[in-house]
Order: sequence, then C-alpha cells, then structure tokens
Amino acid sequence: MRWYWVDRFIEFESGSHAKAVKTISLAEDYLKDHFPGYPMMPKSLIVEGLALVGGLLLFEQSGYTRNPILARIPKARFFGEAFPGDTLIYEAKIEYAKEEGAMVSAACHKDDRLLAEVEIASAMFGNHANGHVDGPANKNGPLFDREVFLKMMRLLGVFEVGRAADGTPLVEPDRKRDQV
Repeated sequence: MRWYWVDRFIEFESGSHAKAVKTISLAEDYLKDHFPGYPMMPKSLIVEGLALVGGLLLFEQSGYTRNPILARIPKARFFGEAFPGDTLIYEAKIEYAKEEGAMVSAACHKDDRLLAEVEIASAMFGNHANGHVDGPANKNGPLFDREVFLKMMRLLGVFEVGRAADGTPLVEPDRKRDQV
C-alpha cells in the first residue's frame, strides 16, 4: 500500500509556497497501533505530510527534473496533538533551492491553531541541466520515476489549483515529450 499523507492541495504557487489539506480518519490503519485506546496521528507522520507538500513544490520548481529526498529536519516544534476527525492544513514555503539541495519551512495548523513548525532540508537528485543523472547507482533501472511524482501531483489536485510565478495557471508538462 502506498501512503499519501495529504488529501488535496488548496494552493500551489510555483517556486514559492503551497498549502494542502489532510483530514484524519479513524479508519486509517496506523491509528490502531498508535496508540491503542488513544488514537492520534503520530508527529512523524505530520512531518511526512509537510515534507510531501514541500517536496512536490520543489519538484515542480525544478522543472520536474530534480527529485527532493528528505535529508534532515534541523528544527521541529509541536504544540499539540491531532486526532481522528481533525482537519490539518499543511503549509510549505521554499526558503532556498539549489541544484544539490533545498530548504523548506513548513507549518501545520488544526483549525486556527498552530500545531507544528518544521524546517525540512532536502537533497536534490535527478537530471542536471547538462543531462547528467546523479544519485545512487541502481542496476534495476531509474532510481526515481518522474511519472510517479506527476501522477501524485495530478491525484492531489496540484494542476487544478496551481499558479505559475507570473500568476497564470500551472500547466502539466507534455507527456509526449517525456516519452522520447
């Protein structure tokens, strides 16, 4: 099973920031173990949701060529807990993005209350402008499948709410070009 820690995007500004929604359901598998009799969303999964929002923002900002991999969390502060029935708003903002790495600041709100603040450092892997592909060697094929990231962006509604830096609607990359 593939886990998505976001239900949908509600805002996406290319190269800048994004906002997404996650509603916690009692039917989510991890709640039966965390904690029995006191179901709450683990804070690590809140960080995962924030990293997903920031990661897709970085992926789009790179022109769909650089895949962000969570490298470290320099700072994380939590101010409460999240339970089934709660709706979380994840916000991520690119602080900087370079070819080798990026930093995203992120926050999670429950209702109007700040639930978490996190800094996320990511390593960037993929195709450089010169066509060189970096990242660990993988004899079984590409380490990262660009189409998986694009499928996730479509599924989560990024292209429905996304805006380019000039304010125009975000355009999904041409799939025909990708098949060459």
